[in-house]
Amino acid sequence: MTPSQRRQEIVAIIRQRGRATVDELAERLDISRETIRRDLTRLAQSGLVHKFHGGASLPMTTGEGPFRARMSKHALEKARIAVEAARLVAPGETVFVDTGSTTIYFAEQLAKVEGLTVITNSTEIARIIDHSGKGCRAFMLGGEYHSGNHQTVGSMAIAQARLFRAHHCFLAIGALDVRTGVMDYNIEEAQLARAMIEQAETLTILVDSSKFGAIASFEVCPLHCIDNLVCDAEPDSKLRAALEENNVMVRVAQAEEQN
Repeated sequence: MTPSQRRQEIVAIIRQRGRATVDELAERLDISRETIRRDLTRLAQSGLVHKFHGGASLPMTTGEGPFRARMSKHALEKARIAVEAARLVAPGETVFVDTGSTTIYFAEQLAKVEGLTVITNSTEIARIIDHSGKGCRAFMLGGEYHSGNHQTVGSMAIAQARLFRAHHCFLAIGALDVRTGVMDYNIEEAQLARAMIEQAETLTILVDSSKFGAIASFEVCPLHCIDNLVCDAEPDSKLRAALEENNVMVRVAQAEEQN
């Protein structure tokens, strides 16, 4: 494991658990406590963790902030969703993944799968896949760059997405309801998501339950387009019935037992 991969694993553990001590991380990764302390210092300087005496936790953020700040919102739920969603992917497959805090958690799980081809508009997801050490390839869709979300969007990104065919499309979303289906708050992200869906054999939606029944401004696709919905909690009876009627497989991610 390279230092970069090790730090990525440390961040993943802290996101899954909310916090971790130096002793826990050293035992989990089978490396020295001094190395863990140095890694936590580097990660804290980058804003990826909050370091405290003897360990580290998720970054402390308040209100609406930059994209990285949103990573700590519903962090444990997103981490569980990512683990469950990654079970749908087999080695050697081709996967579309769009920008989102949930899909970054998911990319960290994808990076453990051998020989994937991942097409994304997220510079952070491309970086994670490129550093996987599992023989994976990352293709970055070109277009207008938005630094706030570390993503590319626009007509160029859409045109390039249509050059690929994929086994899977995995999307993070803004909202989900019975009437409209999948929605997003950004029109350019919604347009690119639709292009990814068109080029993939299956569509999997990654969504934490806070978005059930919410409404966002732009439609992405109706419920019948979804093959799998991976979430952290059961939808309410009305939404569950609509998903079943549209043959959507609902996969509820289970919390991991803590030692």
